[in-house]
Amino acid sequence: MDGRESWTTEEFGSSHEGWIGVLLEDGSVPGPVYLDVGSGSAGRSVSQWSVYDGRSPRIPRAAALRAVCSCGWGGPEHPLDWALIGDEGLQEGGDGQADACDRDWDGHTAQVEASAIPLPESVTVFLERLEEEIDRLTKTSPVAAVRAARRLEATAERVGYWAARGARADATPAQAAAALGVDERAAIRLLARLGRWSPYM
Repeated sequence: MDGRESWTTEEFGSSHEGWIGVLLEDGSVPGPVYLDVGSGSAGRSVSQWSVYDGRSPRIPRAAALRAVCSCGWGGPEHPLDWALIGDEGLQEGGDGQADACDRDWDGHTAQVEASAIPLPESVTVFLERLEEEIDRLTKTSPVAAVRAARRLEATAERVGYWAARGARADATPAQAAAALGVDERAAIRLLARLGRWSPYM
C-alpha cells in the first residue's frame, strides 16, 4: 500500500484489510500524493487520509471520508466541514469522521464473521477457555505456556491436515472461501498449507 494505515483481523487477514478512504467534492477517489521530504532525498507516495488537506496545489482537498475494505466493500460517507476544521488541520479536525469510519469497518467485519460457517458453541467455548488457561499459565510459568502453545500448534497441524483434505473434497474453492469469510485465493492458500499440498495444483 502507499503509506496509509490499515486494519485487519486475526481471522480474516488481508482478505478484509480496511482503511479510511477519501472522496473529493465530485465524488471521485484521489490517487496517492507524492510528498517531497526535501534534503535532496527521494520523496514518497502516500494515500493516508490526513494528507488530503488541499494546502498545496498538488494535493486535493477531501470532501468526505469513508471506510473501505480490500474485499470491495465501502462504508457510508462522512462529510468533512472545512469551515469547522479551519486551521486545525485534517488530522485533528477530521478525527470524528475517521473514528466513524473505524466503527463502520468493525461493523463490516462483524457481518463477515456472521456470514462465515458457524462453529458449534462447544468448540467456541473450548477455544476461548483454552486461550484463557494459557494466558493464566503465562503469568506463573511462561516456559510452560510456550510448551502448551507448541502442543496446540502440533494439534492444529494434525487435525487441520484431515480437515483441509475433507474440505477440499467437499467444497469448491469459492464455497470454501465463502464459508471461511476470506477471498478465494486466501482459502486456497489456507487449505493447501493445512493439507500440505501445493496451492498451485
